[in-house]
Amino acid sequence: MSSSNIFIGEVIGTAVLILLGGGVVAAVTLKNSKARGAGWLAITFGWGFAVMTAVYMTSSLSGAHLNPAVTVGIAIKDGTWSNVPYYIAGQILGAMIGAVLVVVAYYGQFMSHLNDSAIIGDPADKPIEGAHSGNAGPVLGIFSTGPEIRIAWQNLATEILGTAVLVLAVLTQGLNAEGKGLSTLGALITAFVVVGIGLSLGGPTGYAINPARDLGPRIVHALLPLPNKGGSDWSYAWIPVVGPLAGGALAAGIYDLAFA
Repeated sequence: MSSSNIFIGEVIGTAVLILLGGGVVAAVTLKNSKARGAGWLAITFGWGFAVMTAVYMTSSLSGAHLNPAVTVGIAIKDGTWSNVPYYIAGQILGAMIGAVLVVVAYYGQFMSHLNDSAIIGDPADKPIEGAHSGNAGPVLGIFSTGPEIRIAWQNLATEILGTAVLVLAVLTQGLNAEGKGLSTLGALITAFVVVGIGLSLGGPTGYAINPARDLGPRIVHALLPLPNKGGSDWSYAWIPVVGPLAGGALAAGIYDLAFA
């Protein structure tokens, strides 16, 4: 598996992951979307199917980590770190591309939602289930995660726990022949694990469980000239980066102790 294949695979896979995952949040959140108000179940299953699609699409290129926490977990398990920079660089770039594509797909809905909210102050613009609430901006939840209640240690612990479950599932459900990514069955199981994490542990923080998934789109939110978009909540941004990385490392440690 060459470094170029790893980088290209992770860019494509993570872009698809964010296009479909961010897309379902946009569909539920934005005005004039046919799925507006569909709720948390739609979001959790949408993200699960996004993971499944992206993994099957790019596993032959890079092993389809699509998540720095998974990359770190596998590196700790194998003791091999040489390709980690290619994985993480591809994941962050892919996440940024995916976030831009969500805006392209929902451009009219973004404009309608943001301009209507600014002009008439529609009381229906209260936070929707599955979208980020708080003072960070009316559409930030389409791009990145945020807590319902800001308690830093709890928010961090939730991200650590959710990611540890995810990465331990990846490590135990079967890697491919090269040991660098999920097997076919492992990809399907992990997609449902993502749904389960969202249903069980997604309520407090929106379950980033992936630093690239949160950081890349948050950067795009900060850069795009969307009217009335609100702030990008950089004071919280470290939690969905540090928490998942710690969770991935924790999962690798548990795997080495209990399963290796």
